Amino acid sequence: MLRRREDKIKRRLLREQPLNRLFPNMITIAGLCCGLSSLRFAMLDKWELAVAFILAAAIIDGMDGRVARMLGATSNFGAQLDSLSDFVCFGVCPALLMYMWQLHDIKGMGWAVVLFFAVCAALRLARFNTMLYDDKKQPWEKQFFVGVPAPAGGILCLLPLIIALQIDGDFSLPPAFAACHMLLVGTLMASRIPTFAGKHIRIKHETILPFMIIGSFLLVLFLIEPWLFVTLVSIAYLVSIYFSIRKYRGLKAKTNHAAASSPE
Repeated sequence: MLRRREDKIKRRLLREQPLNRLFPNMITIAGLCCGLSSLRFAMLDKWELAVAFILAAAIIDGMDGRVARMLGATSNFGAQLDSLSDFVCFGVCPALLMYMWQLHDIKGMGWAVVLFFAVCAALRLARFNTMLYDDKKQPWEKQFFVGVPAPAGGILCLLPLIIALQIDGDFSLPPAFAACHMLLVGTLMASRIPTFAGKHIRIKHETILPFMIIGSFLLVLFLIEPWLFVTLVSIAYLVSIYFSIRKYRGLKAKTNHAAASSPE
């Protein structure tokens, strides 16, 4: 009798879900729609709107997980949906934008670069999903991602186009430069290079005021010169990879030294 009652409750839970558990998934779907909409504007040669929708997808991607945790609505379904959305928005759409903008000029080689970038994004997300269930990670390792995250990689992929939008609508870098840039970003995504995880960065009390001043300046810059803002932030992120590698190696060496010094 008790087992039958439990089965009935499970069936009811499968049929009915509270609205707060659906809201984060709806946000993820909105991000997916933004990524796909970027392709529509790219086909109309409206490059500013195309890039803007990718940026919107990246902002939404940073929101859905936090909203899910705030509402206590995290689920395996939501995690898988988020990864699929990331692959489309930051693995497929940016690469296709670059192909329609410039890489089609080098024909088959340009398409090969698009495929390479998309595959690297898929490998990065597949590895990220498998590492979610890794219980052997050290606490300090949670401060880092393995490889460049998909949203950052998608925006970095568009950096030549963003620079062109900043300088002049008719300006464009050589297609070979854009192709090499995409190959580099794709490699960084699929690599095991440690990169800072933003949600684990802590600001010291004495640096809060300077941080807020710099943040206010960046906000004003974003409102006045959005493409310059995105360009500077992208370059700063690339530079930060060097420091993330140094910090990762330092923490790893400290952990290994502590393990070697401690008695068995």
